[in-house]
Amino acid sequence: MSSNNIGVQILGALSRARLGILTVALTYTLFVIVGIVMVHTGNEFALAQRDSLIANANASDPSLIALREGDQLSAALSDFGRNLLAGGSSTVAGPSIIAEYPIVAYRGWIGGIVSVDDHHTSRLSNPSQAAYYLITLILQLIPYSLAGGVGVNLMVAYLRPNPLYPGEKWYGVPKEAFRDVLRVYLLVIPLFLIASVWEFFA
Repeated sequence: MSSNNIGVQILGALSRARLGILTVALTYTLFVIVGIVMVHTGNEFALAQRDSLIANANASDPSLIALREGDQLSAALSDFGRNLLAGGSSTVAGPSIIAEYPIVAYRGWIGGIVSVDDHHTSRLSNPSQAAYYLITLILQLIPYSLAGGVGVNLMVAYLRPNPLYPGEKWYGVPKEAFRDVLRVYLLVIPLFLIASVWEFFA
């Protein structure tokens, strides 16, 4: 199979799954903004959650432990593996829809509340910190949105028959919708890797 053909198939899968992908991406974006607003307005709950999250990560996150030991490659690969696993769980949760969007909202909110540092000073006030934070956030949320959105698309394809998904079905879901999951993951996997390499090598 030629690379052009694979590219066409991926674009087709993205087009067919666009409703799920866009709604997941918008949910992420909305709750990132909510988190940013909460910590920047001094919300005690959000700031306490941010501090607890960072403290736990510093103590037990394999990527941060490897980074402190000067092993950037292990840090990036560990982060990549955990992000890919979390993205996969989001894809699996996607068909339930009810479970997916709260997960997405919480993950987005977490992304927003870490927009302040340990002193609760905005990371957005410093141009270099702001650029690093925003680029890292965007690079992570794109593959998360794709992974979650293509999962949601399985339920959309089940509930709303789509002329783009003719043919046989598995448990009421068009087989082609399952194949679209695999096609989209041809993007998700390298995008998660890029996000992790950026985060720990930038």
